[in-house]
Amino acid sequence: MSKGVRCFLTAGLIAVLWFLPVPEGLTPAAWHLFAIFAGTILGFILQPFPLGTVALAAITFAALTNTIKPAEALAGFSNTVIWLIVSAFLFAQGFIKTGLGRRIAYYLILKFGSSSLKLAYTLVLSDFIIAPATPSNTARSGGILFPIVRSLASVFGSEPGATARKIGAFLLVVSFQVDAPIAAAFLTACAPNPLMAELARDTAGLEISWGLWAMAGIVPVLLSMVVLPYVLYKLYPPEIQRTPEAQSLAREKLTEMGAMTRDEKIICGIFVGALLLWSTSGYTGVNATIAALLGVTAMLLTGVLTWEDVLREKGAWDGMMWMGGIVSLAGALNKIGFIPWFAASVTGAMTGVSWGLTLGILFLVYLYSHYGFASLSGHATAMYAAFLAVAVAAGAPPYLAALGLAFLSNLMAGLTHYSTGSAPIYFGAGYVTQGQWWKLGFVCSVINIIIWIGIGSVWWKILGIW
Repeated sequence: MSKGVRCFLTAGLIAVLWFLPVPEGLTPAAWHLFAIFAGTILGFILQPFPLGTVALAAITFAALTNTIKPAEALAGFSNTVIWLIVSAFLFAQGFIKTGLGRRIAYYLILKFGSSSLKLAYTLVLSDFIIAPATPSNTARSGGILFPIVRSLASVFGSEPGATARKIGAFLLVVSFQVDAPIAAAFLTACAPNPLMAELARDTAGLEISWGLWAMAGIVPVLLSMVVLPYVLYKLYPPEIQRTPEAQSLAREKLTEMGAMTRDEKIICGIFVGALLLWSTSGYTGVNATIAALLGVTAMLLTGVLTWEDVLREKGAWDGMMWMGGIVSLAGALNKIGFIPWFAASVTGAMTGVSWGLTLGILFLVYLYSHYGFASLSGHATAMYAAFLAVAVAAGAPPYLAALGLAFLSNLMAGLTHYSTGSAPIYFGAGYVTQGQWWKLGFVCSVINIIIWIGIGSVWWKILGIW
């Protein structure tokens, strides 16, 4: 498909929706903003221009037509998640530049390097161990694991482009996709989880404690941790599969590297400090983004990174541009009333249908409507309470509905390259094409539905939760 055709289709979708009659219950501005948002999503898919160009054009057009105010069009660029993404890229740069990432990678290869599948499971287990104490999947997956995954790929000579499929693409996809069910497993593993527990209390009078959440999630998450890496290994296999020689190579490289250098020690201390701040933010009150920026500042002040290193990190600034734009539009859609209208329309259509069918439809709509969101918290804030209220009113067991929707609020993170804060970090590394990313995301979502809603609901029944 030529660039001209892709431009025509993107602009054409905006024009068609723009001039359609405004649905009852919406203002013209809300409908026009949806037209711009829908066109932007199509532009992200077709890519007539780079993602940053598409996003910048969208927010400019939205402000130019007075659909939203200029401050609203630019609001996404002040979003803390956006700056956490930038910081994660710079953390990765520090790991790579100092060699600490290579040292960690070689150590992992030494211990678990006999196959690429074992390496994948090692990353998944690491994510699971730190998840209960890290209430941000962006900080955990993007800030902690991504630099290690990226370094592992480099050790095997797998870089974006011709060598991406050697092992790097596989490891990045596994690490990102399995983080979604891990985020669902604990009340403190993702930012919107405590919010949904509060909404469940306010909406349906339900008490979801940390222990109840963890007990409900433990069987599904373990199944996802076992099944997803293996399925991805079969669907998206690395070229390097058996790597027994990697362990002897890692031993040799660690010997060559010798003792840790000054910069390695500094970046290690900064990394551990950031991890402690991230994992204890509930007690210290230090925002995850501020903790990450503190780490970047420390790297700059100690000379581990130079300001030129920061300016050269194109992935960080590219991700900031397109992610900031889509966050601006998504936030404005909710503020202007489109998202609440959409939620009310969908839930109102369920009246008179059996609770089982109603709940099933609500689960699917709730999950796959995330293609139109760039934030898990924004999605949960806009739709969780409304969907839960309709499910309970239809006769669905309250805890089944509340937990199902809450877990799906995390599982949807794997759908797109903009669906959660860590997505642009992994996608921006350049190992996986957008088409492949979306395809694998959809496949993983189906597997997670079967595990979490299918097997999970049986597990919750055994526990007596519903």
